[in-house]
Amino acid sequence: MSGAATSASTTSTSRPSGAGWPVAALVLLSAIPLSAGTLRLVQLSGGPDVMPADDRFTGFPVALVLHIVGSACFALFGIGQLLTRFRRRHRTWHRRMGRILVLAGLAVVGSALWLTLGYPPHPGTGPVLLASRVVVSLATGTFLVLGFTAVRRRDITAHRAWMIRAYALALGAGTQAFTEGATEAFVGVGELSGDVAKLAGWLINLAIAEWAIRRPARDRRRSSARRVTAAGAR
Repeated sequence: MSGAATSASTTSTSRPSGAGWPVAALVLLSAIPLSAGTLRLVQLSGGPDVMPADDRFTGFPVALVLHIVGSACFALFGIGQLLTRFRRRHRTWHRRMGRILVLAGLAVVGSALWLTLGYPPHPGTGPVLLASRVVVSLATGTFLVLGFTAVRRRDITAHRAWMIRAYALALGAGTQAFTEGATEAFVGVGELSGDVAKLAGWLINLAIAEWAIRRPARDRRRSSARRVTAAGAR
């Protein structure tokens, strides 16, 4: 009976990391910006104006289209890469899709820099957001490259950590819908407050990513402490 209990405890505490990812939350954070991006593409292709027009873009700008399509691929297919059970059952898919997602992510990074530096800033935004977008774009690209090089040298732990960080930053636009809404409700509308609200979206996601990256180590320490305590009790 004691052996069975110990075995069950070990199985529970050594559950593969990523099994508890809140899929619904990831889908929601992906759907918010992707819905806006899809509506923008419909508008640019001559469809109905279901959202306010952006005078900065005329015709069918390559940078914006690349950014929206790349973001859609990276955000939606990236969810499957985070789920341990799915990843272990579909290793070939994981490897092939991983290469595609790295390319999609780098396309998002390049187009983001293109849009930030090559087009006038969106009305109502300021230098804080401009600097934040440049830093976040460069950081995301760096994380993707580090994640790819890590898996090439078989360092799966580092690969997982860098890719989670990259994915967290890529989902910043989804979290920004909530941080901007809360800021407008409590502070009001303003250039600086709006910039800070967007920056907060990226920082919140990155903080959650760091928590998720360190969770397996914490679980192992707790499991080890429980086994030592159980051994001492016997």
